[in-house]
Amino acid sequence: MTVLIAGAGIGGLTLGLSLHQVGVPFRIVEAVRELRPMGVGINLQPHAVRELFELGLEAELDTIGIRTAEVAYFSEQGKPIWSEPRGRDAGYNWPQYSIHRGELQFLLLNALRARAGDVVETGKALADWADTGARLSVQFEDRATGQKLDSVDAAVLVAADGINSTAREILYPGEGGAVWGGTMMWRGVTDGPAFLTGRSMAMAGTKDRKFVCYPIQTHADGRVRINWIADLSMPPDFPWDRQDWTREGRLSDFAPQFAGWHFDWLDIPWVIENAESIWEYPMVDRDPLPAWSFGRVTLMGDAAHAMYPIGSNGASQAILDARVLAREIRRHGAGEAALAAYDAARREDVNKVVLANRGDGPDKVLDEVAARAPDGFDHIDDVIGAEELAAIAASYKSVAGFDVDALNARPSLIEAGA
Repeated sequence: MTVLIAGAGIGGLTLGLSLHQVGVPFRIVEAVRELRPMGVGINLQPHAVRELFELGLEAELDTIGIRTAEVAYFSEQGKPIWSEPRGRDAGYNWPQYSIHRGELQFLLLNALRARAGDVVETGKALADWADTGARLSVQFEDRATGQKLDSVDAAVLVAADGINSTAREILYPGEGGAVWGGTMMWRGVTDGPAFLTGRSMAMAGTKDRKFVCYPIQTHADGRVRINWIADLSMPPDFPWDRQDWTREGRLSDFAPQFAGWHFDWLDIPWVIENAESIWEYPMVDRDPLPAWSFGRVTLMGDAAHAMYPIGSNGASQAILDARVLAREIRRHGAGEAALAAYDAARREDVNKVVLANRGDGPDKVLDEVAARAPDGFDHIDDVIGAEELAAIAASYKSVAGFDVDALNARPSLIEAGA
């Protein structure tokens, strides 16, 4: 019997590639009938990039992503607070990538099909399962019609079915839905001028009003495709839960809050006004769980630990989940022991990242500076010292598992022949 993976997102596909790498049979089922390269830009941190390189995907990543050179923080007045190199520029053995989420998903999908054949089946949404003692009988349905589909036997079920996971709802029936932190996000892409190093990720403002931007593609004429996010805190009674998760955003709802942000490194109002399209999302996560694995069933990725998109760790943590789970399945076989070992290795560490992101992760430096200098500053050294800034950045890297020295020194998660 095979490992059955519910969900063909970044985590599920990485797990498929990893299981193929270690010689474990698997199948992937996906709820949607047709996979499309959905989403906007994300960043992959070096600890996740290392895993994709060890899957032999370095050249493919370079064709669709930009190797991020630095992260830079700015005040609401556009003044520099802190910047630091990223990826190999920071001493890691692996780069950081700014990349389109949908293009990354299809890179993984195409690599999986080339290596393992037709192992992804679409139009089958996870509905339920039953453990017979010797195997799992997993039930699927057509989400569009509600029609029950044939059940599938499996050795284990890995639910990589996203933030609104059916498996999580079955395992934790009283939990409720996603948790909103009070922030709405408007996201878009704009073709515009290169800024800062040309490979920089920049953040300006505070938690209540923040603009994040980074290039995800460089054009032949030197211009770049800018992925951007505008965050605004909203009142507690804002109807975030009635928003369509693919709802098109309106400039009038947020652009006026950034109207004066004409900075010497980037004209933010121009970037917003010249976007190809704008989408509106609530910033939500899920509460940390006391267990991911229950017998022959486990959660991974957003189903296990959906987190705020702060610190560039959502997709990266899903990739690490996949690699550790594949390692434990190779060690213990496709059964309860492997899923328990994966849970023990990953859950507590990732729960810490979820909570750190709720505390605004490394971005909390923006609020710290704004609290000390609400009217702006001439020189950041008059507000906060370089050592304190570096300590904030280093603390988050340690929590999220990509401290440069520790990452460079540790062995591979999946060692050849181990």
